[in-house]
Amino acid sequence: MNAYIAKLVAQRIALGLLLIFLVSIMIFLGTQILPGDVAQAILGQSATPESLANLREELGLNAPATERYFSWLTGILHGDLGTSLSNGRDIAGAISERLGNTLFLAAWAALISVPLAIILGLVSVLYRGRWPDKVISAATLSAISVPEFMMSYILMYYVAVQLGWAPSVAMLNDRMSLFEKLHAISLPVAVLVMVVLAHMMRMTRAALLNVMQSAYIETAELKGIRRSAVIWRHAFPNSIAPIVNVVMLNMAYLVVGVVVVEVVFVYPGMGQYLVDHVSKRDVPVVQACGLIFAAVYIFLNMVADIVSILANPRLRHPK
Repeated sequence: MNAYIAKLVAQRIALGLLLIFLVSIMIFLGTQILPGDVAQAILGQSATPESLANLREELGLNAPATERYFSWLTGILHGDLGTSLSNGRDIAGAISERLGNTLFLAAWAALISVPLAIILGLVSVLYRGRWPDKVISAATLSAISVPEFMMSYILMYYVAVQLGWAPSVAMLNDRMSLFEKLHAISLPVAVLVMVVLAHMMRMTRAALLNVMQSAYIETAELKGIRRSAVIWRHAFPNSIAPIVNVVMLNMAYLVVGVVVVEVVFVYPGMGQYLVDHVSKRDVPVVQACGLIFAAVYIFLNMVADIVSILANPRLRHPK
């Protein structure tokens, strides 16, 4: 790695850390301006003014916003995400289990969707303008057009209710084997695969077609090299950077954007955990979940930028 590449990578990492800091400020301010009173939500409408005042003092709600923000940020830097207002549980412990479930769901969706998207993109370019390309394009456009909650309910009705091939509620527990867990999450995984597969495939196809217009690709074809070999050996390696960016963006969506799917299938992940505590106005949980989602999204985008830098031959082999 030359000095220029190292400088670019360091800049991306510094920018990622700065973005996380700025997002933490936005999340804190956003939760502070929410309507309602946390103390009132905890004690109920029948609470006396004295009890409300005592609880606000106990929770530190009377302290200035800047003091509460830096206290919250300092706790996060020390691994302390706070305590849930609704049940008194340690947020870090509750999130660790929920985050593991969300990552388990996202990982299996990624293991299926990423290779499939790249293969379909290669096939679509190989048979450009012919029936395989048209079928793949039509299918992916249809998948993009259907909202994920509607796709979830359609699969739930036909696959779970009518055919009985999979459970309609994706519940997990520690006593389940890997096969039982995969069977339990089969429907939410199928929905997530269909949602991200279409976008990744179409962007892979676009990146490959853009490279296929290069002069060196035409030279390779004039030499009599098979089209499949030209695509795989010459076009695909030079399309890695945009493809990686698209893949990472969709991986970020799999972790951050699973809220709807988790709620529909009652999956015990971060999305369901966040929605449950939003309804209770549990501000520390909402802040912690929001910051974790933002950090994951920023981290994966940072990784995509770094991979794009490392995959750029002009930067790796400067003149």
